Amino acid sequence: MKLKEAILRFLEHCNIDLNLSDKTIKMYAYYLNFFEGWVFQKNNKADLDVEDIDETLVRNFRLYLSINYRNPYKGNLKRQTQGYFLVAIRSLLRYLIKQKLNVLSPDMIELGKLGDRKINFLNESQLERLFRSVDTTDERGVRDMTILEVLFSTGLRVSELAGLNRESLSLQTNEFNVFGKGRKNRVVFLTKKAIEWLKKYLSLRKDNYAPLFIHYSGPKESPELSVEKGRLSVRSIERLVDKYRKKAGLLDKIGPHALRHSFATNLLSRGADLRSVQAMLGHKNLATTQIYTHVTDAGLREVHEKFHSGNK
Repeated sequence: MKLKEAILRFLEHCNIDLNLSDKTIKMYAYYLNFFEGWVFQKNNKADLDVEDIDETLVRNFRLYLSINYRNPYKGNLKRQTQGYFLVAIRSLLRYLIKQKLNVLSPDMIELGKLGDRKINFLNESQLERLFRSVDTTDERGVRDMTILEVLFSTGLRVSELAGLNRESLSLQTNEFNVFGKGRKNRVVFLTKKAIEWLKKYLSLRKDNYAPLFIHYSGPKESPELSVEKGRLSVRSIERLVDKYRKKAGLLDKIGPHALRHSFATNLLSRGADLRSVQAMLGHKNLATTQIYTHVTDAGLREVHEKFHSGNK
């Protein structure tokens, strides 16, 4: 089987059989098509048999990503990003093996050890400064405050927040369902503050649009237009968070994901167990949630002082 056909079949498999999210499939397509383009350019061929993908070819591709390739917008690729390309190739090979093709074992492609991931989060003082920076004297300001409170209250990903509709909320039960990564459903909870701001924001809305958060700039919507056209985009929410970060005088650049990290950090620092936080974040593996070891590590001193016999 040729590489081009193999990639197409694999992407169809991801969509039909694995039911992966559109975003995940799009990223697989990007990484594999990039690899395909590099292979064809390097070998000066129109296509390549998947059986001809060997350790040497993959190693040369890794060297290209690490040394020679430079993204025109972001510069050299981070180690973590380089790993995404390799994960995609391994997934493709794993699929081809199931199709009874004699290809390179994905286990022969080592991902390499990554350094500890840095987590950007806000402590309680910084969160207070961020919230205080919002002028809530008009509807737009109330919307912005509501967005910040809901992000911190729920730990939602920015894409999950942008995709919320008014009908998905239940302000009586203080919780609602959301479809996250991998189209997996989970329950998220609202704090009292988030509920108060949601009620205030919704009471100011005079439109009939379905999206929970709408934009207030650009062309005016009419009843005949699709309700989706009023939805606030992910990019707009990212700019909104950065705007208030600057107003609050917070030096470290943060985005909506920092509020997700702050949500997890806040719960763990107050005694929540890791598995509960894992469920609320929608992490598939507990190892993903363990990036918040900066919180649990901080509590080790107390454990040591309380229980070690040498401290008696």
